[in-house]
Amino acid sequence: MNDPEDFFKDIYQFTSLEQTAAHYAKFAADYDAAMKAGGYVTPGRCAKALAEAGADKTSPVLDIGCGSGLSGLALKAQGFEIVDGTDYSEEMLAEARPKNIYRDLWRADLTRPDPQRAESYDAINAAGVLNPAHAPPETLDNVMEMLRPGGVFAFSLNDHAVADGTYEGRLHILIDCCAVDLMHREYDEHMPAKDLKAWVYVLKKR
Repeated sequence: MNDPEDFFKDIYQFTSLEQTAAHYAKFAADYDAAMKAGGYVTPGRCAKALAEAGADKTSPVLDIGCGSGLSGLALKAQGFEIVDGTDYSEEMLAEARPKNIYRDLWRADLTRPDPQRAESYDAINAAGVLNPAHAPPETLDNVMEMLRPGGVFAFSLNDHAVADGTYEGRLHILIDCCAVDLMHREYDEHMPAKDLKAWVYVLKKR
């Protein structure tokens, strides 16, 4: 068993998806304990923002980068009835399955479009997913392709992702070209024990 505190060593220094995947594979069984130790609150913030944006709680919601299921639990707590989940890490998906949160779970690479699921969801969630070592800014475009017109997408950008600059740049392009409307934007706690905060956004697809 790993020390949960070791999860945070170098996690924000990784520069490739492969490095990140190996790290999550190593710490999958300890992930929930690590997040609890860090005071991780972003799943609850994203789920609340999605609900307050008017997402239909009876329609399936896709939880991308679902990990061990913490964000799925937050969605259920907000009253979302049907939740599907995807993650790049098979080891993290193995932690999520026994919790019986999700209707369906599958492995997905967020850096690639998924034409089979084009315009399949009215709501999508991504808590703690968008950062350089997990998913590039183009992930925003791939998510929009999976949303139906009028659908809403809640996601977070922590301090490290904001410092990168490219995520907010891509977000502004989507807004300026009238592909989406900005429904919500709030800066608050992300991982209080690690002195990290995050913006939570909700976009509505036109």
